[in-house]
Amino acid sequence: MIIKNFKELAKTEERKLVLEMLDAGLDSIDTKKVIRNTIHKDGDKLNIGGEEFSLKEIKNLFVVGVGKCALDAAMELEDILGNSIKAGIVVDVRGGKGLRRLRMMQGDHPLPSERNVKATSEIIKLLSGVTEKDLVIFIISGGGSTLLCQPENLKPEEEGNILQCLFQVGADIKEINTIRKHISKARGGRLAEYAYPARAVSLIFSDVPGDNLEFIASGPTVRDTTTIKDAKNVMAKYNIEEESGLDNVKLMETPKDDKYFKNVKNILVVSNRIALEVMAKYAESAGYKAEIRTANMSGEARSVAVDIMDDLHKQEGHKAVLYGGETTVTIKYLGMGGRNTELAIAALLQVREGETLAAMTSDGRDNTELAGAICDMITKEIAHKLNLDAAEHLEHNHSYAFFEAEGDYIKTGDTGRNVSDFVIAIKK
Repeated sequence: MIIKNFKELAKTEERKLVLEMLDAGLDSIDTKKVIRNTIHKDGDKLNIGGEEFSLKEIKNLFVVGVGKCALDAAMELEDILGNSIKAGIVVDVRGGKGLRRLRMMQGDHPLPSERNVKATSEIIKLLSGVTEKDLVIFIISGGGSTLLCQPENLKPEEEGNILQCLFQVGADIKEINTIRKHISKARGGRLAEYAYPARAVSLIFSDVPGDNLEFIASGPTVRDTTTIKDAKNVMAKYNIEEESGLDNVKLMETPKDDKYFKNVKNILVVSNRIALEVMAKYAESAGYKAEIRTANMSGEARSVAVDIMDDLHKQEGHKAVLYGGETTVTIKYLGMGGRNTELAIAALLQVREGETLAAMTSDGRDNTELAGAICDMITKEIAHKLNLDAAEHLEHNHSYAFFEAEGDYIKTGDTGRNVSDFVIAIKK
């Protein structure tokens, strides 16, 4: 069971079902399983996502991994490829041992740091030495944008200031990553540029609603369609230079020459759609009619919660509705919490008898050590007994304090998976 406090939360059959659905969904996107299903080695033949390579014709095989799935994926790659790997670098938000041929470097998230800059510099150095006789396998996953920090005229903390401003105003991930691409020498197709002229395969784990490859981890191996002008427009829209206290932020154009991408095969290996389909089937096996409303959920978390609950109120009994994607939170007060606990507390204000909702992030950290929360009438009763005002906590962006005190938070720890968020709402 991936959800560590399953027993404490499973107080009703409906809660038990929702939690089991989430657990089944998380299991279906297990990073190591995804790698085993994508890469196969048979003697000197290597099959990656349906493309065949002859190891005899490859001089050196390198691996570069970035993001919250990188460590688990790299460990599985080492088991599959063994001594065929010449060298490589893996940058994950988690530290740890277990890699034998690849160099592990821990980075920081959600804000960039000097550790991230150093790790990115090492990746660039490694890739700058490859030749047309080499093969590079990239592992690209959510969290990679922050980890691939290589600004030209900004300090990591200054980039962090820009990000904080974007988070506070509720900018969406495409807007945020449009700026990120143009302030780092490692995003927006830059890793493909450094790897040229080697052949490369990029295994991409999507955490972006809609699965647009150029915005996942800010598309380090994908040709970027945005420009400096686009980044400037986002900066101006939210008045970022003034809000961040930075003047004349230097923006860099991303590589546009097709030659840097002709040898790169970008493969989407997993997305939230896979998990949503597994969770829907699980609900149906329990006698519920299940519908996936969207794998591209977006918008303000508290508003999305109201829409979801309005929809649920209209449903007949034994119905499960599922959502995947990533909402945003406009921060008005310096409370603690994430978009999933904010969505859950907003849903709590609307929940009725016989209704249960859970919202959680797939990576296990919803801007805190909590993965998300579950809510129903039991949550309301406990909050009333503890004199916890859900509306007040929501108003002050303090969903973490509410659920930490009330107890209906979901805890998984780092899952090694990252395909954005899940919301399940069921009617008894």
